[in-house]
Parts: sequence; C-alpha cells; structure tokens
Amino acid sequence: MKISLSGCVLAAAMSLAAFGSAQAADCKVGIAMYTLGAPYFAAQVAAAEDQAKKAGCEVTSADGQNDMAKQIADVEDMVARGVNVLILNPRDPEGLVAAADAATAAGVKVVVMDSSINTKANVITQVRSSNDQNGYLVGQWLANEMKGKPMKIILLSGDKGNEVGRDRRLGVFKGLVEGQLVNEGKASFEVVGQGWGGWAHEGGLAAMEDLLTAHPDANVVLGENDSMVLGAMKALEAQGKTDVLVLAAADGQKEALALIKEGKYGATGLNDPDLVARTAVDIGLKALNGELAADYPKLHLTTPAVITKDNVDQYYRADSVF
Repeated sequence: MKISLSGCVLAAAMSLAAFGSAQAADCKVGIAMYTLGAPYFAAQVAAAEDQAKKAGCEVTSADGQNDMAKQIADVEDMVARGVNVLILNPRDPEGLVAAADAATAAGVKVVVMDSSINTKANVITQVRSSNDQNGYLVGQWLANEMKGKPMKIILLSGDKGNEVGRDRRLGVFKGLVEGQLVNEGKASFEVVGQGWGGWAHEGGLAAMEDLLTAHPDANVVLGENDSMVLGAMKALEAQGKTDVLVLAAADGQKEALALIKEGKYGATGLNDPDLVARTAVDIGLKALNGELAADYPKLHLTTPAVITKDNVDQYYRADSVF
C-alpha cells in the first residue's frame, strides 16, 4: 500500500498497522451478516474474510437474508461448529443479544461490527463508523448548500427499528438545524415523506417512485445510505427531475463518489466497510490471543467525515469493491 494514498485507503492502512497482523495459531472465524443485499455488506464480508484468512484462520460466513431468525440460527450453527471468533453484524439490536451472549458463554470472542447491539450484550466491543457524527457533518453541509432556500425533504430509511438508520437521520437533522441557526438565525425544513428501502438499490427506487408521486414538489432526497439514493435517482431520471438535490447520511459508495465528482450528487458520510471489517477482525483475534486490555472500550468508532466535491478525490477509488 503506497504511502501517497489518502482518505479511506490511508485510514485502513493506519488501522491495520496499529493492530498488527494479530496472528492466531488455531483460529476459526465466523462472520454472521444479517444481509448481503447491498454492495456495502458484500464489500464488508469480503474484507472480513480476507483479513481473517491473512491471519491464517479458517473462515465461515453466512448471509442472514434480512431474517432475524435465520441470523440467530447462523450464529448458533457457527458456535456448534467450533468458531472461536465471531464477527457479528446484527439484524436487530435486541433480537441478537441472546445469541451473542450464548456465543460468549461458549468461549467465543464476539465482536459486533457496523450495526449496533444493545449495550447489555456480553461482547468484546462494537466497531462502526460514527453514524451520528457523519450525519451531523452531512447536515451542516446541507444547511450551507441550501442556505436561504425552503427544503422539502424525502427521507429514505433502511429498516424499521434499526438503530444505525435512526442515528444517521437524526445526526443529519441535528447538523441541519445547527447549520441553519448559525447561517440564518432560524431553522426551517419539512420532511414530506419517509420511505423504507431496506438499504438496497431496488428498495430505494420503489420507495422513491411512491413518494415522488405523493410529493412531486420535493427538492431534496436524503437517504440513510448511498445504495438507496442511487436507486432513487432512477425514479427522478424517469420523471425528468434534474433540480432535486440528492445526498446520503453515510457510506461513500464508489458509484456515489463518481457522481459527486460530476456534480450530480451532493454529499455522503464516510463509512468505509473495508476499514470497519478489518478492524473488527483484528480486535477479535487480539482478544483470542489475550492481547486486549481488560478495560478495552465497548465502542470503537472510526473517524467521521463528509465527502463532497471539494474532497472526493481523497476517497474515490475506481477499483474499489464498494
């Protein structure tokens, strides 16, 4: 990895250097994803698998197919098969607590990545980007971009009850309010409708078609991830709408960054799946090797950033998986 690279690539390199190779002589790593239905998750599991294999570990991964019962069964199966490190991206913050606790009780080192789990769960730590702070930075950017203009926002959310989505949208609104107060001494915007896109391109398209029919005067589309917004853009294109500002609270998907470079997409928050996944695996292996302090923090956040046309070249990689 070249020292000249910057942005998320450099961040990943720094993280891996900080954690080291975390070699384990006899490690079996299980990676339990709640879905692979969006490119972000596919990139995340690929990075986790690669990092574990580089450490010489046997790797098992499973796709929960957005079904909590299946993901619980996946975790139970991995524990029964003898994994000693479990990397868990939970479908539900409450519903996966018992499965995580049972895995820990069986001697498995459990690290939660990306999506959150209730803090009562007995896990090593949770690794994710700062959804609140990424959202806050995106909201401030939106306030500056739309300064003095009325906002009618269509909101595209992931799954009902998902804490990541909640933190992302509330972070954006918090940053938007603060930005408007600073810029104009008042705060005013309207969320005309909320749709649920399941984090996926197709879900974003379907939700946007319905919302655009109900709210043709909307001038901002805010998604909780890039994939749904990219799908929503197809609905906008189909109706010839070119004056709608589109942006996302998080991810930094390659296709979104390319559109930011072209000025067709406003902004997104930095949520690098490669960095999050590799960090989670390294922490799990260090726990397995007894190399973590007893008071290791229960939450590990990566550094937040808003990606815009001004800095997109720091993050865009044409050959990126995601």
